[in-house]
Amino acid sequence: MPDPSAVAVFTDLTEEGTELDLLVAGSKEADWALPTPAPGWSIAHQIAHLHWTDRASLLSLTDAAGFGRLAGEALKAPDTFVDAGAEEGAALEPAVLLARWRTTRRALDDALAAASPEARFPWYGPPMKAASMASARLMETWAHGQDIADALGVRRAPTARLRHVARIGVRARDYAYAVRGLPAPAEEFRVELTAPDGSAVWTYGPPGAAQRITGPALDFCLLATQRAHRADLALTATGPDADHWLDIAQAFAGPAGAGRAPGERPGQEPDGAPGERPGQDGAPGERR
Repeated sequence: MPDPSAVAVFTDLTEEGTELDLLVAGSKEADWALPTPAPGWSIAHQIAHLHWTDRASLLSLTDAAGFGRLAGEALKAPDTFVDAGAEEGAALEPAVLLARWRTTRRALDDALAAASPEARFPWYGPPMKAASMASARLMETWAHGQDIADALGVRRAPTARLRHVARIGVRARDYAYAVRGLPAPAEEFRVELTAPDGSAVWTYGPPGAAQRITGPALDFCLLATQRAHRADLALTATGPDADHWLDIAQAFAGPAGAGRAPGERPGQEPDGAPGERPGQDGAPGERR
């Protein structure tokens, strides 16, 4: 019998992609050239990047040799292959790019649902199970979707799908230290995040932990994906280690990006430097 949590993330990934699809499909063709908070990336670059990464995920699930060739090409240019993939896709007509992204998304959804739940599939980092891959794709779709919404001046309503993003952000705590060459705290933290509809609190870590993070789940997800500066978020840290973590938290793999400056929370007019460099989850040379 399929794992209910795995089935949920597959369904949630489909819904996240559909929501973003409706946002861009309802935009004018000229809007695809609008700049997003990621320097040098337009809305077209954002969709092209999602399409490129969805295609890589599909290859991982269905054609290990093909994925190996793709990964080998990427490793030849670890600092430029993400931008190169986005540039290639962004050069297409918006209708063509949208159609290709839709086709790949549907195929990826089918492949994820059909994958053996215990099998591990190759990726740029450690191999992943299908449910973990779906979680990563959802996180990236949501985060890049936020960049697109910002460019269009649209305020998106947060959903319960953010629980997948929040979980990755919590689980990536030690990685955030490691990528900066810092030792991670020995003890676990307690994280308590209020669900977007206010009906529940998502909890992680031991209830009695001295180091704690509390606040809205949306704010934690914006922080962990570097879509907002902590100064613009309603997150509270108890304890010096928890406080430091909020300065470095990241839910994605790769070198730490600069993040957005204070005053650049989605829905606000920016008054600082642009956001972090875009990249690809789990891929070499990623920056966000």
